[in-house]
Amino acid sequence: MSIVRRLVRPHRLIMAALGLAVVAWCAFSMRWDWISTYWNNGLILQGLWNTTWILFMSWILGLFLALWLGLAQAAGPWYLATPAKGFCSVIRGTPLLLQLWMLYYGLGSLFPTYPWLRGSVLWPYLREAWPYALLSLTLSAAGYGGEVMRGAFCGVDHGQLEAARAYGMPRLTTLRRIWLPLAVRRVLPTLGGEAVLLLKSTPLVATVTVIDIYAVSSQVRQDTFLTYEPLLLLALVYMAMAGLIAFLFNRLERRIPVRIA
Repeated sequence: MSIVRRLVRPHRLIMAALGLAVVAWCAFSMRWDWISTYWNNGLILQGLWNTTWILFMSWILGLFLALWLGLAQAAGPWYLATPAKGFCSVIRGTPLLLQLWMLYYGLGSLFPTYPWLRGSVLWPYLREAWPYALLSLTLSAAGYGGEVMRGAFCGVDHGQLEAARAYGMPRLTTLRRIWLPLAVRRVLPTLGGEAVLLLKSTPLVATVTVIDIYAVSSQVRQDTFLTYEPLLLLALVYMAMAGLIAFLFNRLERRIPVRIA
């Protein structure tokens, strides 16, 4: 009964009614007939697929690099810590769009000048736009995640690490079984937020001709001269994907709770 009472409070009912009114107005006063056309020709599915796999791969690869960047800054020698710190500073200090364009228009225009490269097995991939988009998002995720992991590694109680060394545990085993799990548990909410921010950065890949869901929305606006309908649908797609990411990380946080002594 207490849950029902909280749900039927006046301000909640008013907000729900306003939300339903907005949804009804959008559904009946706007044009949505174009969705079937772009769904049937596969453009919407292609955009969703490209956005999803670029986000997933760049996040996984970026997190892998971020672990080593954070570890190098937290416990590595100066000749590893200094380049790692410099890389994170450059990535965090420059716009992602600038990084993407430097890779695509910089390296992308430099590679064709090497005949041996144009004749190699890598050329069919290097002449496409998606490798540069994937690389730029991966480096961005690694740069921001590296600073997050540095703070996580430094925040682990060193007494537990000293106890592991006292038991004769090798450094790699200590990292794998104690230091890394404790560090990751501390920053799960932050990593979830970084994943959502990376999702919001994926529309930039459309500037280098990658057909993601944002590029599909732009194509719809050019073909139909509609402005609000494709943008509203695009906003719903990003909200759904961001909500799914938040849900997955929340479930993960419940399964792996952070224990503070």
